[in-house]
Amino acid sequence: MTAYNPFGGKRAWWVPYPGMIPGLVLFVLFALAPSIATVFLSFTDISGVANGSWHFIGFQNYIEYFTSGALRDNIDALQRTIIFCLSVTFIQNAISLGLAILLNMKLRGRNFYRSIIFMPVILGVTVIGLIWSLIFDPANGPVAALLAHFGQSSAFFGSNSVAFPLVIGVQIWSAMGYSMVIFLAGLQAIPLELHEAATVDGATSWQNFRHITYPLLASSVTVNMLLGIIGSLQTYQIMYVLTHGNFNTSVLSYQIFVIGFSGSMRQGYASALAMLQFILVAIVALAALVYLRRKEVQI
Repeated sequence: MTAYNPFGGKRAWWVPYPGMIPGLVLFVLFALAPSIATVFLSFTDISGVANGSWHFIGFQNYIEYFTSGALRDNIDALQRTIIFCLSVTFIQNAISLGLAILLNMKLRGRNFYRSIIFMPVILGVTVIGLIWSLIFDPANGPVAALLAHFGQSSAFFGSNSVAFPLVIGVQIWSAMGYSMVIFLAGLQAIPLELHEAATVDGATSWQNFRHITYPLLASSVTVNMLLGIIGSLQTYQIMYVLTHGNFNTSVLSYQIFVIGFSGSMRQGYASALAMLQFILVAIVALAALVYLRRKEVQI
């Protein structure tokens, strides 16, 4: 029995390949070529100065990152990067899963609630930053007014102790709708008959979730966890909009942005940091993928 060929006879095997050319060209121009260029530039002292000279300096940029006078700041930024990644990934997915289960029930107006929760995903970072800056305005914001009733006050995004947790919270709020949609898709693929049979056998709601819902959602959990890890390790926009990296909110990706495109304009050094970020993302994402895949098999 021969397979059906939608493009015609044996001589038409090549028909799909010309259609791939535009996509491949765009991938090479805007993804592959810049990535290769970043690797090369990380070994140079190139800057953003027009017509400026640059030289090949080997591993000097990498050595500087781990030995310079700013080593303490670099370590702090790496620590905040890991904390940001873990906090956003786990809290966001836990909340998104709970919302997905709730909004998968036969609730009145559930489509409206789904839309409201997903809405932050389509808002721009600048809009999100403006909204939360107004909410946490230490002078005239509603949260400041509420705290004033209890005799308390805070600088919020201007506080060294509060700004970073607030940034984490805003990031979770802005992205949890995307995770919720993925969980909803997974929940709707679970046959209702399984839950009905378990309920008839006397299973509680928790037992239904533990032995039916969660095991069948394992692939959705893996996808959301990986997206959360990769996305949070590369996030810098929300810090830029809310705090400009001040008040103990700077992370590795924000350092790359500032060094490469503002301030010193040391694009060679920023490229080296980008490569370190790539290695960090690859290690964490691959480790998480291996662990989550094994959990899927065990479940």
